[in-house]
Amino acid sequence: MPEKPRVVIAGASGFIGPALVRSFAGDGYDVRTIGRSAADASWQDPSAIAALVDGADVLVNLAGKSVNCRYTDRGRDEILRSRVETTRALREAVAVASTPPRVWLNASTATIYRHRMDAPNTESTGEIGEGFSVDVATNWEREFFADDLPETRRVALRMAIVLGDGPATRMLVRLARLGIGGPQLDGWWPQHRRYRGIGPRPTGDGRAPHRDTRGRQRFSWVHVDDVVSAVRFLAERSDIEGVVNVVAPEASDNRTLMQTLRRIVGAPFGLPAFRWMLEPTMWVLRTESELVLKSRWVAPERLTAAGFTFAHTDLEEALRTVAGRSTGSRR
Repeated sequence: MPEKPRVVIAGASGFIGPALVRSFAGDGYDVRTIGRSAADASWQDPSAIAALVDGADVLVNLAGKSVNCRYTDRGRDEILRSRVETTRALREAVAVASTPPRVWLNASTATIYRHRMDAPNTESTGEIGEGFSVDVATNWEREFFADDLPETRRVALRMAIVLGDGPATRMLVRLARLGIGGPQLDGWWPQHRRYRGIGPRPTGDGRAPHRDTRGRQRFSWVHVDDVVSAVRFLAERSDIEGVVNVVAPEASDNRTLMQTLRRIVGAPFGLPAFRWMLEPTMWVLRTESELVLKSRWVAPERLTAAGFTFAHTDLEEALRTVAGRSTGSRR
């Protein structure tokens, strides 16, 4: 019998990874993983990584510390390091492979685009922002696309907020259940430098302007099932390389998002969360207000043009499929 095609998934312990493993395994692939524990190779063993990558058909990298945390100096450094160093380790393994993967799909983030409310950011018209989160994304992609790998097609997955049993969905559900599931409203707050730039070419001093969005900051999202489907689709489309926005076609806004969540979890009310209320709450939840105050408006120009079909395009339907699973689980 012919050998099964091998798929190597790095960072498979998050909530996207297991779904991707199940999808490839269900189609008969030999799925191998790279990670910190219970994986076929660890990040501390470059020779084991090289052995898995050499001869693999598909390589997928999802590794990186969750951004759903406080941006302390230590946290900031780990968010950047965990993305750049793992991507570099994989690139070095691909470069020396006698039979390199035909395609490498690497996680990235739609947060690379600037706060925008006038038009969606597409791959061709999107405007890159500045500051910590953007610098993480640009350094990540720079490492991914470095050097020439002529036999391996590379695709950077600029994912929007992924709805599923993950940190972003759990945080939003908790806010709705706590009774502060109204719109999140920006406003004055003492300046800090947690959002300042990072890396060899830092941008921005961290002083975020107070934007009067009135809860209409855009909310771009994608269901975890569509992330898996997009990875499978892009793995087979030999004509697509470079950056691809992985995001549902229609963005919502913060006010509509929180209204929908209240309806789903049965919250009788939701107080508007002014920034002076939101900042202490986010400190208690050990996360950052940027995750809900930044306007994230992104469109899937390349996926749509290539004929990809999203299974989840309605925000309420997508949230109902994941909200119940996201209330009590942990990563």
